[in-house]
Amino acid sequence: MKQRRFTGLAVGLAAVLTLGLAACTPGGEAADPGSDGAKGDGDYTIAIVPKDSTNPWFVRMEEGVKKYAADSGMEVYQKGPAETDATMQAQVIQDLIAQGVDAIGVVPVDPGALETVLKQAMDAGIVVVTHEGASQQNTMYDIEAFNNSDYGGFIMDNLAEAMGEEGVYTTMVGHVTNASHNEWADGAVAKADADYPDMTLLAAEPRVESQDDGEVAYQVAKEVLKKYPEIKGIVGTSSFDAPGVARAIEELGLTGKVFVTGTGMPAANKGILDQGLVQSLTLWDPADAGYAMAALATKILDGEDISDGVDLGIKGYQDMKFAEGSDKVLEGDGWIVINKDNVDSFGF
Repeated sequence: MKQRRFTGLAVGLAAVLTLGLAACTPGGEAADPGSDGAKGDGDYTIAIVPKDSTNPWFVRMEEGVKKYAADSGMEVYQKGPAETDATMQAQVIQDLIAQGVDAIGVVPVDPGALETVLKQAMDAGIVVVTHEGASQQNTMYDIEAFNNSDYGGFIMDNLAEAMGEEGVYTTMVGHVTNASHNEWADGAVAKADADYPDMTLLAAEPRVESQDDGEVAYQVAKEVLKKYPEIKGIVGTSSFDAPGVARAIEELGLTGKVFVTGTGMPAANKGILDQGLVQSLTLWDPADAGYAMAALATKILDGEDISDGVDLGIKGYQDMKFAEGSDKVLEGDGWIVINKDNVDSFGF
């Protein structure tokens, strides 16, 4: 690893300051980015920190990180905690700060719980970017594969089709602290309110939590379906939600009567799609998101201007736009739908 990257980083941060994007500390004071007209030398160490290292979603993300390393010739790698735990994730980041990496890309378990350690990283001169962390304050930019509210609406469209556009439904998130999951769920509810007047959100338990765990999703779904037999649909957000809920639906003999949709991996969900336990799932390729985070970090380190239309070199992230009202959250157009007819076509 080279001596600290301040030459390239300073100009990257200067560009951010020009756009009014200097990260704010919890006290509201902007960090002083300094200035330097020189470009970076392109020889960087970039670490991507997922929510955990064993979830198939993030195993797939690592493929994109490795591809970026191969394409760029730089030291780019993924390192995550052994399980989905905000404290463990913060420790991984702390270790990377101590190692003096040039940039850190994070998929936060809990944005609020990471504010302190990410501020430490930025204060140390490390570029910080996030994915699925639209509420993160101590980050230079957050990458979203799409507008989160629109994606939630897309999930709802799929659920509404399965439910015949009528009936009671509820929403499930991996963690109530997960910003993107809640934004998707909120977007789904808003879509139902706007376009599906015969669909009703369960007032008693409008949002339940799976803890990003398929077994928990199964147990929670089984409980709510027994407790509220009027439920006809569940919006899932975590990649573990739909499989867990599908298991509960099958066990309770509710196949064809209760429906679930949400985010999931093609190969991991082929069985439940083929069986008709789930009509369709939605997702974006996590490998592309990993690649995009590393590409964005490199652009910042190189001092490039980050503005509407930025191209991160991967499909779905070639024309990134700032979210409405934000100068930090960048949105792409990377969502896709999976069903029994196309599940075999993705290769992962």
